[in-house]
Amino acid sequence: CLKVMESASRQQALASLASIEEPMDLIRVSLDEIVHVKMRNERELRGRLHAFDSHLNMVLGDVEETVTTLEIDEETYEEVYKATKRTVPMLFVRGDGVILVSPIGSSQAA
Repeated sequence: CLKVMESASRQQALASLASIEEPMDLIRVSLDEIVHVKMRNERELRGRLHAFDSHLNMVLGDVEETVTTLEIDEETYEEVYKATKRTVPMLFVRGDGVILVSPIGSSQAA
C-alpha cells in the first residue's frame, strides 16, 4: 500500500512540475508544503508556506529560523561561525529580504 501511495505522490509531483512555466509557478505549487527560504543577513527559514504574493511576501507556519553569525575568538582571533535557532508558530516574511525559495522534497522534510 505504501508503494502505491509513493507512486501516486510521485506522479502528482511530476504533474505539478509540468505545470511550471514561470518562476512564481514553483512557489504556487509549493503552497501548504515545507519550503526553505534563504534571507539577507545570514538568516534561513524552513516552514510550511501558507500564502504569498507577487512581491514574495510570505506567511509561513511552524517555522524554524537559523541565524548564522561570525564571531572572533578574543584569545585566538579565530573566526567562529555560530548558528542560533528558534521556532516560530506563524511568521510574516517581507519579500524584499528574500534571496531564495526552495521546495523541500518529502525525503528532506524530516
